[in-house]
Amino acid sequence: MKGKINNRLGDINISSDVIATIAGSAAVECFGVVGMASVSLKDGFVKLLKKESLVNGIEVNVNEDNSLTLKLHIIVAYGVSIYAVSENLIETVRYKIEEHTGLKVEAVNVYVESVRPID
Repeated sequence: MKGKINNRLGDINISSDVIATIAGSAAVECFGVVGMASVSLKDGFVKLLKKESLVNGIEVNVNEDNSLTLKLHIIVAYGVSIYAVSENLIETVRYKIEEHTGLKVEAVNVYVESVRPID
């Protein structure tokens, strides 16, 4: 599904992969986030994603009113407040997406899949 913006000059369609890339880039810059996670439903294993495949840890849904709902699957650094990291992550991702795309972010849901020590 694509986000749509209509203006006097025409229509702009933004792919959900572009939105996920913006969200993933913003997420890995946040303090306390080790990286994005991919969860294997078959095995239940959590895998740390490389920078090239950040979009695999993010689900983007475009709502009927053209707002966005995101699900971020992350790995958090050991010893930091999960609540503080999540709150910062939500605000940062919301700001970056709204700033870059002009689309309204309805919700950012954070799923902490694992805790790992910082290398």
